[in-house]
Amino acid sequence: MHKQILTVIILLITVTINSQEKERESRFDEISERLNVSFESNAQWYLNDKKFEDIKEDTERLRANSYLRIDYQISDRFSSGFQLESYAPEPLLNYSKIFDEEIGLGTFYLNYNTKKLDITLGYYYVQFGSGLILRSWEDRALGVNNALRGGKIVYDPTNYLRLTALYGKQRKGFDVSDSNIFGFETQFDIANAFQIESLNSLKLGLSYVGKQEDYKSDTPNPQATIEIPELVNSFGAQLDLEYKNLYTNFEYIYKSEDARLNNFIPNIVSFSEKALFDGNAITWNIGYSQKGFGIGSTFRRLENMRFYSERSALNLNNNPTSQLSMNYLPALTKQHDYTLANIYIYQAQPGLVVENYEFPLVKSGEIGESIDVFYNIKKGSLLGGKYGTKLSVNWSYWANLTSTYSNPSGTPYFVGDDLTYETELLNFDDKLYSEINAEIRKKWSPKLKSIFTYINLNYNKGFLESKGANDFVNAWIGVAESTYKFNSGKSVRLELQHLSTNDDANNWAGGTIEYFFNSKFGVYLNDSYNYEESKITENTEIHFFNLGGSYTKGSTRVGINYGRQRGGLLCVGGVCRPVSKNTGVTLNLVATF
Repeated sequence: MHKQILTVIILLITVTINSQEKERESRFDEISERLNVSFESNAQWYLNDKKFEDIKEDTERLRANSYLRIDYQISDRFSSGFQLESYAPEPLLNYSKIFDEEIGLGTFYLNYNTKKLDITLGYYYVQFGSGLILRSWEDRALGVNNALRGGKIVYDPTNYLRLTALYGKQRKGFDVSDSNIFGFETQFDIANAFQIESLNSLKLGLSYVGKQEDYKSDTPNPQATIEIPELVNSFGAQLDLEYKNLYTNFEYIYKSEDARLNNFIPNIVSFSEKALFDGNAITWNIGYSQKGFGIGSTFRRLENMRFYSERSALNLNNNPTSQLSMNYLPALTKQHDYTLANIYIYQAQPGLVVENYEFPLVKSGEIGESIDVFYNIKKGSLLGGKYGTKLSVNWSYWANLTSTYSNPSGTPYFVGDDLTYETELLNFDDKLYSEINAEIRKKWSPKLKSIFTYINLNYNKGFLESKGANDFVNAWIGVAESTYKFNSGKSVRLELQHLSTNDDANNWAGGTIEYFFNSKFGVYLNDSYNYEESKITENTEIHFFNLGGSYTKGSTRVGINYGRQRGGLLCVGGVCRPVSKNTGVTLNLVATF
């Protein structure tokens, strides 16, 4: 009897232990399903190079930017997360100095979400319209993270109406800006609300963004005649229409009056205290598409549309990466993947900037247009061949707003604060940039395909790089690229490039060879060579080479690279940051758990 009782007790204990282990395993599995963890690290070891100036002795050679993001789904309606960031021992070269901590809490949030209601507390990202009036976003390659810290509410009372309200302070490194940001947007689906079946879509968006900031100046003007506003308001309206194969979108933004920065002395922040200037933006997209053919056109006019959460951030000499920017103003030119096509890059010119040269250089904004045409030549035709041929053409033209200016005080150019200006609404004469490019994509066989690209551009280097004169660079670029696939996932890609110009740095040649042993492991070698000596540009006849490779396993990717980086602009999605010439070893690690 005692043995039977003992056996039952042991059995109960065993069942209980097994049950607890299964419960723990079940809980662990549940937590794992609700938890998302990602890690990214970009590190570089900078080396001396006889072609460049040696790195200064007190400069940290090993630098890294690392990000750990953790998101957890607490329940069906609640989620939370945070992002830890490390810039140890120092951030990569050419990143903003506001990332001044080795490790810190970058962002955090708590979110409540139902079918009709979405509430976020902490840091959040948001976009009104196309972003001309407000966009907070993160791009680690550019060193941009202008998230808002505060609260955001999105409410969908019906399936055709969405209301968004927000308050916050913009992220500034590991702190926030000295200003308050308010916003409200309503999106109304007219076609759905009134059941207009003849239209594919008809939507109206109205938005408001306000920035409240106390006026501060390092060099106050004792003869100031106006009061700098504490609150700057912006209003926007957007209309989207789709009818059969046609679509169009129109957006208008108005920004109320604010002070103009005197951007003369690099380390001094001084504002014009004798005049205020408002700003506005207009964009209009229209296009037509059907199977095998599409055409689209984009017009945009920007005037004094730089919008920062702190006025001092307007000084681009001290803020080359546009930290604290509240709106999104990408260049509306075609974005190219090829190295030589990214030497003469157009950046959006939203104004208002006045620079002190022997002759006035007023940048009040931009006006321009871009047109894209796509056409697929049918399979089996003479030009289409067995697999068909894809053609695309892009044309872009951008100009500075034609302006007239006055200086009532009669003081030397730009010394005082009296300078005012007026612009013409539709005048394209003050040319900044033009480009026409054509691309042919051809599949020759199941294993071989090619891309051929031709680019012809006209780049006002004097104006766009603030040289103070109209100094144009005329250039053409040709690219031929082919990829051949072997069996078992192996492939090789060969790319040849050439840039030809009689101006600036003269002619370039470039190329890339890339080989994948399988879908996980690949290596590459590329080189860009300015092979003609130039009397205008320093450090010509240099090979800007890169040798590297990458390995991917599951959700983890490791890449390593050794080579030289050409100085200039690094651009992502039409937004750029300056980078300096350097040589070194780069390691990239991205992992998701």
